[in-house]
Amino acid sequence: MSTINAHSDENHLRPDNRWDVEPVTPNRLFSLEGKVATVTGAGGGVGSWLAVGLAAAGAKLVLSDIDRQKCAQLGDFLSSAGTDFIVVPADLRTVSAPAEIVGGTVEHFGRLDVMVNVAAVNERRPIATVEPDSWSEIASINLRAAYFLAREAMLAMRANGGGSIINITSVNSEIGLEDVSVYGAHKAALAQVTKTMCVEWAKYNIRVNCIAPGFLMTSLSRPLWLDDDRARWILDRCPMRRPGVPSELIGACLLLASAAGSFISGSSVLVDGGLLAGSPWKA
Repeated sequence: MSTINAHSDENHLRPDNRWDVEPVTPNRLFSLEGKVATVTGAGGGVGSWLAVGLAAAGAKLVLSDIDRQKCAQLGDFLSSAGTDFIVVPADLRTVSAPAEIVGGTVEHFGRLDVMVNVAAVNERRPIATVEPDSWSEIASINLRAAYFLAREAMLAMRANGGGSIINITSVNSEIGLEDVSVYGAHKAALAQVTKTMCVEWAKYNIRVNCIAPGFLMTSLSRPLWLDDDRARWILDRCPMRRPGVPSELIGACLLLASAAGSFISGSSVLVDGGLLAGSPWKA
């Protein structure tokens, strides 16, 4: 039978009953000093901004993307900021990619503390015209790769006493949208398996969560914003009346990656401008 220590030091009280506020100051709570973070899709809009945010919190970085050149451009910026990083290019359509990425991380830095699964692809078409090969290729990146990257990360983190895994999902995990059945199905599956990962890996001090962005202004979502009808539909239903930008995901990422989120696991954090909370009556 498990027991609870009611006098745990987790209340941050000193013996003289004065509050010890240093551990809960923002610079300590959100610090990633000495931590190693790996970001897939690091060459894209969301991945590059999350990498910058993790670096700003003090993390050493592993940048992974199929496009080495995009990672190199981000690397130029990180070098100028004094960030310690490496690039591990990988094609997530290959079954060996997860082991290569995590293996490269551990080989270079000796550990892995934060894994952020960002890489994703999409193809907008109605279900009636979706081809099986397309469905499988999208699944290989959006679901299979993220699943096995998380597993490889768990094995590395378990050896070092714990860590945080962050899967980037979508509001498409919660609502059905025309022409995005494949992307939505895989993101919903990733949100669900995140809960199982949370349950199975908590005993290793590993937390697993999702960030579910709303409609952002990125290269992946550009077709939506170029379609006047769909752009209007989004803005009419989003209480904040605007698209999000990738940098607005950094706060949620740092919360889940750091000690600030030490009791958060199995959750999906919505960053959607209020879209799923509800819509105003009038546009």
